[in-house]
Amino acid sequence: MSALSTGPRGEAPGRPLRLSPLLRLLILTQLAFNLGFFAVLPFLSAHLGQAMGMAGWLVGLVLGLRTFSQQGLFVVGGVLADRYGIRPVVLAGCALRIGGFVWLGYAERTWAVVCAVLLTGFAAALFSPAVESEVARQAVAWEEGGGGPRTRVLALFTVAGQAGAFAGPLLGALLLAVDFRTACLAGAGIFVLVLAGHARLLPQHIPGRDRTPVGGGLRLVLRNRPFLALCCAYGAYLLAYNQLYLALPKEVERATGSQTALAWLFALSSLLVVTAQLPVTRWAGERLAMRRSMAAGLIVVAAGFGVVAAALPARWTGAVGLVPAAGFVVLLTLGQMLVAPVARALVPDLAEEGRLGLYTGALSSVSGLIVLLGSSATGTLLDAGLPREVPWLVLAAMTAVAAGLVPRRK
Repeated sequence: MSALSTGPRGEAPGRPLRLSPLLRLLILTQLAFNLGFFAVLPFLSAHLGQAMGMAGWLVGLVLGLRTFSQQGLFVVGGVLADRYGIRPVVLAGCALRIGGFVWLGYAERTWAVVCAVLLTGFAAALFSPAVESEVARQAVAWEEGGGGPRTRVLALFTVAGQAGAFAGPLLGALLLAVDFRTACLAGAGIFVLVLAGHARLLPQHIPGRDRTPVGGGLRLVLRNRPFLALCCAYGAYLLAYNQLYLALPKEVERATGSQTALAWLFALSSLLVVTAQLPVTRWAGERLAMRRSMAAGLIVVAAGFGVVAAALPARWTGAVGLVPAAGFVVLLTLGQMLVAPVARALVPDLAEEGRLGLYTGALSSVSGLIVLLGSSATGTLLDAGLPREVPWLVLAAMTAVAAGLVPRRK
């Protein structure tokens, strides 16, 4: 895979990035993961609320449990990747994701949905920190070898993920013409292909990645205040991003009477990242320190919530009513472009030697706990009969405050 950027050892802008075969595999892995995942997840909220008749607070709780079982348990996958290497952890995660999607497709009771959602989340808690920590480690090595800022490799990783997130909802929307179960089975089928491909291509051992004993790592994390501050700031971003699946569907349904436009808004977000992530990362790298870039991204996300809150009293409907929702998606996505690569790029600077998997996992575990608590609270706010703009104003304030938590590099 290539992208326009500054090449290794001072090559001029516009030359393709020269990435190792392992980095190319891991970046393509992210694309495949998100293709299968986003063929299902954007439609889960509507399935739970309409087809299964769950209350809003319960839908929010289920979505939060999914995020927590994924983001919250990343620390487990990170520790296992440090201890056993990334290959067995990635393969096990793919197998569990296949089982979780099949179960979710056939689940008809609340307990079965919860179990299937937890299984799909835990699957990602295995494979994602393994892949992300190795991409971060390889990006640092690429930077030290004269390739340019590590954020460019991590931005390319984000672009690949968003390319999958762009195609996934479109695939899911087509499959929903049959039913939700068909979308789940298609998602499982994609992970069958990922499992087979990685069983063949992923190296047994990666040079430079030594195996680290499990014990003692958690104490190091809990004593690392700059890292914990990063976790809180990133958790606020993830809670904001989670509103694509909780608050945004309600706003779209209010404006248009259905959630049909959701797929197009998700596609808009992904298309923006695919086309603009690398230029935005290059611009931010030239003008902003990493801390300021992440803080600016959180402020932009807060502005997105503010746009919807400001427009809600007008009660616009139809195509005009979708304009604030589209503005929210654009600003959220722009903020994401500034926040996500920097958050990953800061972790190697804050982690102890040999513990990158643990710290990569812990970043998502702490932020996942924030999302679990915040999603349930947001679902309650949305169903509490308050003025519609109140939840959006609360989310805007929370995200803006988080901008002050971003730590400096060591």
